[in-house]
Amino acid sequence: MNTNDAVATRVLNLLKDKKMTQYRLEQESGITHGAMDRILNSQNKTVTLATVYKLARGFNISVMEFLDCDLFTADLEID
Repeated sequence: MNTNDAVATRVLNLLKDKKMTQYRLEQESGITHGAMDRILNSQNKTVTLATVYKLARGFNISVMEFLDCDLFTADLEID
């Protein structure tokens, strides 16, 4: 798994856990629909820290809470 896959999986898990729609996350985070689709489908070449910050803000959690997940402690492929 690479970092982009890990971010996509984390977002999908948080959407489910928080019973939140993709549309609401887009509105709360300020990430456009097209960009969100690329994130969720792991089509981005890289996910920046700024994007992670926006995602965390959209979920109303800190960046540290977003990254506090087994997905990010495993050996990730770095592209």
